[in-house]
This record gives sequence, structure tokens and C-alpha cells, in this order.
Amino acid sequence: MANNIVMEIARYSPEHQSEPTFESYEVPVHKEWVVLDALNHIKDTQDGTLTYRWSCRMGICGSCGMMVNGEPKLACATFLSSYAKNGTSRLRVEPLRYFPIVRDLVVEVGQFVGKLKKAKPWLIRQEEKPLSAGEYLQTPQQLDDYKQYSMCINCTLCYAACPVVGLDPGFIGPAALALAQRYNKDSRDQGSQERLAALAHPDGIWGCTFVGECTRVCPKHVDPAGAIQQYKLTAAFHYLKSLLMPRGQNIEEATYGSDLGSTGPGTGNTTAA
Repeated sequence: MANNIVMEIARYSPEHQSEPTFESYEVPVHKEWVVLDALNHIKDTQDGTLTYRWSCRMGICGSCGMMVNGEPKLACATFLSSYAKNGTSRLRVEPLRYFPIVRDLVVEVGQFVGKLKKAKPWLIRQEEKPLSAGEYLQTPQQLDDYKQYSMCINCTLCYAACPVVGLDPGFIGPAALALAQRYNKDSRDQGSQERLAALAHPDGIWGCTFVGECTRVCPKHVDPAGAIQQYKLTAAFHYLKSLLMPRGQNIEEATYGSDLGSTGPGTGNTTAA
């Protein structure tokens, strides 16, 4: 393992530059150091103007996402030793692709947040039971149905890895669609019809080409590619069901389905305390 590594870091100041450039910094390689440690070392000892986001240093906040040698990574979970070979190695660090750059390694995520809202990522209830009836309880199995999709930390690595996002900026994207599926599969939710109406279109679930890069780079193993394919199957099933529905059925139910994988009161999946 090399004693030092040269980090080529993208620098961009919109007030003074028309496009990003790269600056090189040599840093020591310690066995326990991750890319974020190296960035902090550079900022503390070599260049205080270097700009990047970070917070928890524990792979929880998702704010330190960046491109490391062309791969979307969390800087706090990517060890320098993985790139340090015999002699002095080089490591290139850039902002996440497909996002507007604010400064250096910091990108603008406002559009991403807007896409999350389209998925309606909250519990939707058509009717509420009285408080005196107690809370809505779930079995361990009901929790397992959606727990994997609830682990997303909004790091946006999946967006930087998704070729569809690069080709179509209007595509809602992996994280938002997986988040929608998280609520669709929640036994307490009754909003799956509303979400399908908003997401069953070419910029939604049908825009995904199932390349699978989003799942490969996800640091929390959410599997957004799998969630989207499940969502497609559900949408296709309810479309076929609508073709077989007898006349007189509610048009909205025939088109979008009555539950889409979630269950409401009276199904045995929601229990009052």
C-alpha cells in the first residue's frame, strides 16, 4: 500500500469559472482513513477554500455523496486504502453527475427533493379510526414487507448512477419510486391509487429500463431497481384487471386498482391496540 496518494479534486467557483477544473493534492494514506478524512485533511492543512458536504461521518446522513474514480460513493464509507497501490497512486474526486454544481463538490438537490414529493412519501388515510381505538399496529411480517425500502438515506448516488436520469431530466428516478413502493406496501397506508395516478407514466415507473446500476451503488441495499419492477407488475396487473371489470365499476378503481399491494381496515393487516 502506498504511503501517499494524489487526489485530483474538481474545483468550480461559478463567480470566476465557466466550467470545473482539477487541482491535485497529496495526502498520507492511513489504514483507517476514508475519502472524507482525506478531504478534511486537505481543507485543514492545504486549502481552506475546498468545498464539500458532510455531516454524520457514519453513512447515515447521505450528504457526502460524490464521484470517486467515476463511481458514485459516500466519501465517509470509501477507504483510501482501496485505491492506494504500489508507489504513489492517484484518485479523482468529482461532484455527483447529472446534478447542477453549486461549488467544487457540492451539487444542487432541489429538483431531487421536488421529485420525492411527487411520490407522496407519507401515510395517506381515507378514513381514520378514533383515538380511543388506539394506534395502528403491525406484525413483524408486515414491517418486513417494506422495511428494506425505508432504509434510503437520500444520498442520490442512485441518480448519479442511473443512465435514464442522464438522458431524461424529467424522470422521477430510483429513490423516489422506491420510496413510493415503501408506502404502497405499508399496511397502514391507503394512498396507493393516488401514487399510481402520479407515477404510472413515461417519466415514472415506465421510464425505468432496468439497468440496475441504482441497486449496485446503493450503500444501504435498498434495491430501488427491484422496487420499480414490482411496481410495474402491480400497475400491469391492475390495468389488465380494468379490462376485465364488468361495466358499472368505479372508473378510478378499475384503472388504478383498489389497493395496489397495501391494505386498509377490515383486511386483518391493521390491528387496533
